[in-house]
Amino acid sequence: MRIAYVLTSLGVGGAERQVVALAERMALRGHAVSLVVLRPRQPEEWPTSLDVVRLEMRKTPASLSAALAKANGFLHGFQPDLLHSHTFPANMAARLLHLLSLARPGFRSRRPALPVISTIHNIYEGPWPRMLAYRLTDPLSRHTTAVSQAAAARFVRLKAVPARKCSVVTNGIDTQEFAPNPERRACLRARMGVHEEGAHAEFVWLAAGRIVAAKDYPNLLRAFARVHAAVAHARLCIAGEAVGGGFAAIQALAAGLGLADAVRWLGLRRDMPALLDAADGFVLASAWEGMPLAVGEAMAMEKPVVATDVGGVRELVGGSGVIVPAKSPEGLAESMLALMRSAPEARASLGRAGRARIQENFSIEARADEWEALYSRVLERKI
Repeated sequence: MRIAYVLTSLGVGGAERQVVALAERMALRGHAVSLVVLRPRQPEEWPTSLDVVRLEMRKTPASLSAALAKANGFLHGFQPDLLHSHTFPANMAARLLHLLSLARPGFRSRRPALPVISTIHNIYEGPWPRMLAYRLTDPLSRHTTAVSQAAAARFVRLKAVPARKCSVVTNGIDTQEFAPNPERRACLRARMGVHEEGAHAEFVWLAAGRIVAAKDYPNLLRAFARVHAAVAHARLCIAGEAVGGGFAAIQALAAGLGLADAVRWLGLRRDMPALLDAADGFVLASAWEGMPLAVGEAMAMEKPVVATDVGGVRELVGGSGVIVPAKSPEGLAESMLALMRSAPEARASLGRAGRARIQENFSIEARADEWEALYSRVLERKI
């Protein structure tokens, strides 16, 4: 197959990471693959050896027109069998490119109009005008997938996607990359200066994700303030890029809660397996999600997880972690403390159960098989 993946950017986010991982596996399986990226190059991006076509799209009519013309020209030469797009801007762009393929000279004589698969990565992709846009352009997409049952159900309920054209393909985790390594754990904890012995042995919580509203870091900080008040040797590390202008307010909240010395802001990190090794537990405090990769990666690393009940988190965690209500710092803190006070073997058992669940249900290779089968059904017009 010849597959063009359309995505908004290659910025360091979960959706982008998942698309790059999928595209690279398709290339390894012998498919011809290219990435079509809407936005200009970002300061930090996921690396890839695949061919990347950058449309340099900006929020002006002239830029949109030029970007679509550039993409149309590339697709004319690449001659993909299908477009697979991810997140709202890219999904809309791919549907417009489907329209352009109808008018492309010589294209229709070779095959039917270029089929599009649209993927939704979050339970919330914007306000009602976006949902209306999804509904109105749905005829331009052959099929829509969502990364969780929760996301699919919400988009069907909002009539953004008809149920008959929607299915769920969850995210996949590379369980070889995300595998626990005791030596790496000891090394990084030593570099971090973590106290290991005695009554003041530190418990390190890790949270990961861009510092944006969806991740609800105020909820996390208010919960951790309660944890730290009860257990003074608790530590919280937050790995994530600050997006927009809200980071200063988040830092001020941490300082106001008396957490200046207990919270470490790690910024954007590319060594997540090592950071997860160094942690004793993983916490997610999000207000909304699709199916967070960070939680699946933590489970693969045998970390006990405490996470808010949003999006597809419950589908991902199952019984191998602790699920708490969103926007409840009291409930989040109570569950974090309960986990910290549990026996080390109980935490280890929970971690092992999490890795087994990822290996059995959410491996990236199983997801690649699923996508390959879906692509075949689309091309054979069975879906």
